[in-house]
Amino acid sequence: MIWPVSNTGLIDMKEEDIRRNAFAMPVHNPAYPRPPFRFINREYFIISYETDPDALAAVVPEPLRVDNNLVHYEFIRMPDSSGFGSYTESGQVISVIDHEGHKGSYTHAMYLDDEGPIAGGREIWGFPKKLASPRLSVDGKDTLLGTLDYGTQRIAVGTMGYKFRALGLDAERSKLADTPNYLLKVLPHVDGTARVCELVRFFLRDVTVLGAWEGPAALELHAHALAPVADLPVRKVVGARHVIANLTLDIGEVAYDYLAHADSLKLAVNN
Repeated sequence: MIWPVSNTGLIDMKEEDIRRNAFAMPVHNPAYPRPPFRFINREYFIISYETDPDALAAVVPEPLRVDNNLVHYEFIRMPDSSGFGSYTESGQVISVIDHEGHKGSYTHAMYLDDEGPIAGGREIWGFPKKLASPRLSVDGKDTLLGTLDYGTQRIAVGTMGYKFRALGLDAERSKLADTPNYLLKVLPHVDGTARVCELVRFFLRDVTVLGAWEGPAALELHAHALAPVADLPVRKVVGARHVIANLTLDIGEVAYDYLAHADSLKLAVNN
């Protein structure tokens, strides 16, 4: 980003320049470019497991409702991401019913190893991202391996038989492209109160699935104070998928504004 320079040689930072370039921090040197973002050869390893229904209910925000007792634990390798480069992430996604009665996915936790997508994901959409060290690789000759370390502690290990059985590409594309995804976005005011408190909805666009497989899988989660993935405990692994796709992470939309809803309730009570 280049700011205009005045005759004195000092930066001439006008109000209009600030408004025009106010899309990311730091304003003079943003941590990420403007969305949308294109991902090539994005690799998913998703293990679906049954967990405690009460634990699920405790973390899914209204007006979303828990759809079933499944959690989808993800390891995702992104080797070619526009604006973000190459990085890996890991986390938990929950099946939900939205306030319009549609099935969707709620992203509960994400851990990744790159500053740009941490900042961009949190500030634009509200992805619940924290810095950690996830990995996705082939272990030995026949095992897909996902791991997540927080600091020096290993808190997640997932394994799957490598490309045991092929899955239908159209069905996997529909899961990625047709499912609404939800996030709880919170940005604080300068006094520490909520300036933004929204349920955000987004879709993945221009999805092409290059390959998809299933196989036997196992998942192990360990307790950690600052990365509490084990708070949604593994009761039973019910399936796993390995998917490689090209896709675009599109801009989002506000599905529900908690602060505006609270103001409406106050107005109704006062009247």
